[in-house]
Amino acid sequence: MSDDDGQQNFILGFLMALIALVIFFVVGIVIWHKGHSASGAAVAAQGTPPAVVISSPAPGEAPRLAEVTETVTVTIPDGASIRVVNGVVNFYFATGSADLAPGAAEALAAVIKGVESGRKVVVSGFHDTTGDAALNESLAKKRAEMVRDVLVGLGVPASKIDLQKPEVTAGSGNNAEARRVEARLVD
Repeated sequence: MSDDDGQQNFILGFLMALIALVIFFVVGIVIWHKGHSASGAAVAAQGTPPAVVISSPAPGEAPRLAEVTETVTVTIPDGASIRVVNGVVNFYFATGSADLAPGAAEALAAVIKGVESGRKVVVSGFHDTTGDAALNESLAKKRAEMVRDVLVGLGVPASKIDLQKPEVTAGSGNNAEARRVEARLVD
């Protein structure tokens, strides 16, 4: 009977492991599906953004963004996004983060083109009104420095970039819109 008990325990253990595996698989599929349907709903709610054309760069050139006069938004699920409105590039950040959304270089292409034609770029950081004000100020500065560093990395001379602290660093709009860095061209 000892062998029968051992076989029964083995079979029961195997069945329990198999059931647990199936449960984990189903839960994983549900979580994955909810994540993708939520991001799809966000895109559907925004409507279809206008097309952005990025030209194929010549060897050694940065990609160029076609002249954008409409609003273009690139959003990723964690809250970071990029919006180009009338030539001003707005980088939006997830709470407590200074990480840029993918596509930063492409969004800055129009700014880089303006700098190449002799203009300067002003980079200003804003923050939301939640949490510690001093920490928010520091994070807004860190975010602005991140955008500056990306511009320098893309070949913009540091002398052409002006980090400006806005008079009011608390951004307008909801908290997600307030956590931003603006990069705009000036003469």
